[in-house]
Amino acid sequence: MAANSEDGTTPGIPMPWNRPQRRREQPALSREQIVAEALALLESDGIEALSMRKLAARLNAGATSLYTHVANKDELLALVVDQVFGTLPQPEAEGCEDPKVWRARVMESAESMRAAIMRYPWMVSVIGDVGMIYLGPNWMRLSESMLAVLDTAGFELGEANDAMNAVMGYTIGTACVEASWVTALARSGHDEQEWMNRLLPVVIEATKEFPRLHRLYTTEVPDEVAAGRDSGFTRGVNVILDGIEAAQAGRRQN
Repeated sequence: MAANSEDGTTPGIPMPWNRPQRRREQPALSREQIVAEALALLESDGIEALSMRKLAARLNAGATSLYTHVANKDELLALVVDQVFGTLPQPEAEGCEDPKVWRARVMESAESMRAAIMRYPWMVSVIGDVGMIYLGPNWMRLSESMLAVLDTAGFELGEANDAMNAVMGYTIGTACVEASWVTALARSGHDEQEWMNRLLPVVIEATKEFPRLHRLYTTEVPDEVAAGRDSGFTRGVNVILDGIEAAQAGRRQN
């Protein structure tokens, strides 16, 4: 096992959650304050506005004082994303021997993750980055809870991990696309429903040579776009859960 460096991290692999907090300024500035203010800045102004200098100004501190708690902007974003993960409810394993219960718990976790990304669309820019985001304590607590749900449901650990990754991969991917779409519309000044009402006839005309797509857009598009996105997401998760449950049943029969 590699030895830790003097700043509490593994050499070459920064671990912002384990970095010792040094308190040099008066009044003392904490990592929690920095993360909370960064989250507020991201929510109000977006990721393009985030800089260590601007964040320090909002905290009435010098930019260098931030670096006693956070090594760089990437570390800061990892801390903020994990803070968001910490607001998500952790599913309870109790009662998950019942397929209806474990499916409901997994669905609730997926829905809460999607809601967080939709609320904080700046996460789209960082959630797929290689780094420490998925080693944060809040994400790992959430993952542990999800694995406990699936373990109680009768999955082997490797199977539970595969199932969790399938659901969360779909959830994060879908939510990131949705958040990007909604954010782009908002920046352009378009209302989502009005834009889709204008776009749909164009899409229907463009798909005339593709019978299945044409039928899809003429018969399956919901009247309310936002509600359609919600129901489409739920159906997608249920398709994954159906596959997971069927695979588990097949293994039990063999």
